Amino acid sequence: MSEILQRNLAVIEQRWPDIALRLAAETPSSVPVVLVEGRAWTVSVAGIQLTSRHDHLAEAQIQAASLPTNCPVVHLYGTGLGDLQRVLLNAETLLELQMHILNGALFMQVLRLVDQQDWLTDPRVVLGYADEHAEIQLPFFALPAELVLADDANARIRDRLVSEVHVTFNNQDFSADNPDNLQRLEQGRALLEADTDVATLFGTQPGRDVFVIATGPSLQQHLPRLLSTWQRADRPLFICVDTAYVPLRKQGIKPDLVVSIDHRISTRHLPPFDTRDITLVYLPRQEAAMLKAWQGPRYVGYSSSPVYADIRQQIPKATLHVGGSVIHPAIDLAVKMGASRITLFGADFAFPGGKTHTGWQDGDLGPEMNIARHWVRDGRGNKVKTQLNFRSYLIELERYIVKHPEVQFFNTSRDGATIVGTAFDPDWTAS
Repeated sequence: MSEILQRNLAVIEQRWPDIALRLAAETPSSVPVVLVEGRAWTVSVAGIQLTSRHDHLAEAQIQAASLPTNCPVVHLYGTGLGDLQRVLLNAETLLELQMHILNGALFMQVLRLVDQQDWLTDPRVVLGYADEHAEIQLPFFALPAELVLADDANARIRDRLVSEVHVTFNNQDFSADNPDNLQRLEQGRALLEADTDVATLFGTQPGRDVFVIATGPSLQQHLPRLLSTWQRADRPLFICVDTAYVPLRKQGIKPDLVVSIDHRISTRHLPPFDTRDITLVYLPRQEAAMLKAWQGPRYVGYSSSPVYADIRQQIPKATLHVGGSVIHPAIDLAVKMGASRITLFGADFAFPGGKTHTGWQDGDLGPEMNIARHWVRDGRGNKVKTQLNFRSYLIELERYIVKHPEVQFFNTSRDGATIVGTAFDPDWTAS
């Protein structure tokens, strides 16, 4: 043990003995580090530099400038080489700096190489592992290198950080002054004015069991039994997302309600034939011709997106929760209709079995399987491939579930992503 490591650990043992014990159990050799030189130097892991190799102090100053000024408490995810901590602690207005370790083995390597006593001894610093919290803390800065190098134990928080960092970019497509959005809203204005407010559905199914059906690969295994359940007089209410409609109809199932929000949905996904007794719930911006062709009742609402800010004032309608995916408003509709129990089908948020969706070819509804570079844990604790947007949709659903303790949520497959807040329905879920 190097003298530098001993001195650093002595401070941690004194101030945070539980963290010292966890660090002692880490395996630093699992994260081989390489010294990289430039005008200055830094540490690299698998080709990923923790900081700039030319001027990591200047880099830290730029990073600190991205945070809101005069924040009494700041959360820093990743420890780096200590530069950003030092810059942040220079601010007299900072009362507390909460440090969240994203990779314990990597932190041990840094403690071995660089004296960190100056910030470790600062009374304003609180040190812990990121996974000690179920949610990310605000305001925060996440060191980019350590978002990539986060270990598996801290992956769930890492996923939330990545999703939060991407929010501004992802919302660009929903700008209120985007000409395409304005055109899409205008072409559907007449229908928006004429169609029934989705609020009239709220409270109409108090205490009802509801099946919310998405299009993940695991839906396929349930289709035959869903048909027999649908044929029962005392069955649950069937709500499906738009892309699950065709696979259900091919199985002989007519859902009670279909929810659609994406302007790219067409009659290919929602063929209008024989839909007189099927309710369509939609958000504006969808193709007017497709909506007009639907033979059954139509209900319309908004999300909280700024894209609807102006038209919501002109044509008031109720709001459904949208977190990036159509499954969010489908579930929110079930909750607002009064569901006491919601069972999810095909809510995989991943590509189990090397497939992307049920009833559609690889790439029909989005990126192809071969570009998946990310993962989540499935219902058995194994890693299963996914993509960033699916991971964000999962996070938003988990947050939604936390806010609705009055509803029981059940999942029906261990093949897709684990959804925190749901239980596996023993009648539907294989071991």
